[in-house]
Amino acid sequence: MSSKQALLLLNMGGPNTIEEVELFLRNMFADKNILNMNPYKRKLVSAIIINARLEEVKENYTLLGGKSPLPELTNALISKLDQRLEMPIYAVMRYVPPFADTTLEKCKEEGIEELILFPMYPQYSTTTTLSSIEDIEQRCAFLGYSPKITVIEPYYDDYDYIAASCEKILEAMEGKDTEEYDLLLSAHGLPMSIIQAGDPYQNQVEANASAIKMYLHERGIKFHNIKLVYQSKVGNDDWLEPNLLDVLRNPTHRKVLIFPIAFTIDNSETVFELDIEHREIAQKIKYDDYLVASCMNDSDTFVDFIVKKVKDV
Repeated sequence: MSSKQALLLLNMGGPNTIEEVELFLRNMFADKNILNMNPYKRKLVSAIIINARLEEVKENYTLLGGKSPLPELTNALISKLDQRLEMPIYAVMRYVPPFADTTLEKCKEEGIEELILFPMYPQYSTTTTLSSIEDIEQRCAFLGYSPKITVIEPYYDDYDYIAASCEKILEAMEGKDTEEYDLLLSAHGLPMSIIQAGDPYQNQVEANASAIKMYLHERGIKFHNIKLVYQSKVGNDDWLEPNLLDVLRNPTHRKVLIFPIAFTIDNSETVFELDIEHREIAQKIKYDDYLVASCMNDSDTFVDFIVKKVKDV
């Protein structure tokens, strides 16, 4: 494996401090892939959203200890990968440090000839994968840096990735009878306008869910029901359905396990939204049990998966 390669783990990022919350929101809503409209309108809409949500989001992060869990968990993953791969490995976040330019300047100085980009998003979306890749390309151009760029393809239906996902599901169910629980596979939602514009995210999420169902079925692991749901809806526009909140508020079964199908590293959408905010709703409605599986994070199986993908390059 060439020492002239570097591995970049691409993610949206999460605030490292309460002070970074505003930076995170401003950069996210300045992204043309998130708010697809002319720059002037985007700036206006962004300001409205941030003014309305900033204090609430800060309060949410305060409940998480004043920061997102994502950076620390990503660093733990990198520590394990460092022991397996003979190349520099960097986290590159889209909306908060560490930003791409700092890493790319370092790679340029070190004579890195090939950047292997590993999106931490299992499914491809213009709002996540494309946004991160475009960011790398634009910043390379600005720096006058022209490495070979190799992107790891979406892995939502890769057998080894599905096995790693089911490992986390069964880990959360340890000591419990799966047949007594509904398994809710929760993906981050998107506005239907983005899907209708040709974004493949919905199709890939559905294929991901089908692969998990098939994997569990082949091993004789039965849940009361397995259902794909979408979380994190914002605003009044039409979003992908069914919405997780609606499903939780209208229970047909009162023992549930939620697995975050669209994330590989725990973040505010999993640790706060699913495990704190939605848990409170389940408790008010008097669910018998409400469980949330963790993301891959630095699990050995996920480390093995990333190493294999990189070595296959």
